[in-house]
Amino acid sequence: MSLRRWSVEHARFLEALWQVFARLLPRLRRLVEWIGPARAERLLRPLERSLKGLLFECRMCGGCTLSAGGMACPMNCPKCHRNGPCGGVRPDGGCEIEPALRCVWLEALDGASRMRDPSGISRPQAPVDHSLEGTSAWLRTIVGNDAREDAAPPAERRASGAFERACRSGRFLVTAEITPPDSANAEDLLARARPLRGLVDAINLTDGAGAHCHMASLAAAALLARDGHEPVFQVACRDRNRIAIQADIMGAAALGIANVLCITGDHVAAGDHPQARPVFDLDSVSLLELARRMRDAGTYASGRKLATPPNLFLGATVNPFAPPYEARVANLERKLAAGARFIETQYCLDVPRLEAFLRRVRESGLEGRFHLIVGTGPIVSVRLARWMLAHVPGVHIPESVMRRLERASDPLREGVRICVETIQRLRELDGVAGVHLMAHRREQLIAEIVERASLRRDHEGKRTAVA
Repeated sequence: MSLRRWSVEHARFLEALWQVFARLLPRLRRLVEWIGPARAERLLRPLERSLKGLLFECRMCGGCTLSAGGMACPMNCPKCHRNGPCGGVRPDGGCEIEPALRCVWLEALDGASRMRDPSGISRPQAPVDHSLEGTSAWLRTIVGNDAREDAAPPAERRASGAFERACRSGRFLVTAEITPPDSANAEDLLARARPLRGLVDAINLTDGAGAHCHMASLAAAALLARDGHEPVFQVACRDRNRIAIQADIMGAAALGIANVLCITGDHVAAGDHPQARPVFDLDSVSLLELARRMRDAGTYASGRKLATPPNLFLGATVNPFAPPYEARVANLERKLAAGARFIETQYCLDVPRLEAFLRRVRESGLEGRFHLIVGTGPIVSVRLARWMLAHVPGVHIPESVMRRLERASDPLREGVRICVETIQRLRELDGVAGVHLMAHRREQLIAEIVERASLRRDHEGKRTAVA
């Protein structure tokens, strides 16, 4: 651990050393051809494993990104997050899964800030090619087959459905979130969506939220679509590999579901099945790139052609309310480069912190490239607030909100008032395209908040142009 930290602190020196090393390695190509690649692999692999293991705690994953990650290996992240940080970094910088472990991506950002070329931290990184696990990245550099083809810019395309048309219209958006039920009865889901009919532009169906098992997001989205709602199919990388995820995306498109929200997902340690094996074959950024390739290039990740590509409206999440605050824009930039066009946030109860994030978005030149839908909802009791702070990664509740709830004679009513006040402030902010309302198993409160905040009558609203 001490040497891993040393490597981050001396990232600029190691960057220069690698640049020299990378220029020299191809000169060994003839030697490798002479002794044979298999023998060269046997010679190089133990040396590379020992040196990189000592300096970076390298796992020899086969997809080395050290030079693009501040000389910090992302495979040390419990989620194997190659495009971090995730939205659950603790206030003290600790990992959401292993609190005593400083977030690997905080180390990566530290290292990148010391490097001559820190731009790699903003570029999407490809998922691991598991067929190369345990093999020498140095050898691939020598023989010249370690290059990666960058994705082309997103193609111009027709709107995929009602939600994308609403986003393009520029009016203030309203979306809601439903956690699918613990029930095999479709009516249990449909009854919860009924209060939202005609009030929201889309309904997001969570995918194993909090690493708890519920009805599948895909099935729930299909049921709502059949009932006349506009669903958002949420895809978490925690539970499925890239084969299963691509199959689900194709199935969703065939069922008429175009809106896909790509997330990495909470670790299984956070849920009620900690004995389950997490997959994390992809992260949110590589999932976006995979889905975009299916849509724009008409191929699977393998390169195999699709008979009919899915016309997808791709989204992702960002958390402006969790550290590292200054790095959230770089994380957003990766997601936009990978294909996201609508972005949802974690609960917003701290508008000044959101405003600081929006300033950084404008300074980075990203404004106008996406539709920002800010998450919020009623915190209906002090007990719920404390539970969220303890169990929902990345949630930030200001002290002022806690005091109001503690002093209120009716915390539920006070929580609704705070939510409505927050929405009114959000509607005045440039760069906010709408609100994403969350009230777990209290969908009737969402309907009430839409009415009280006059969102139902806001057919024009503030326009936010997006290319």
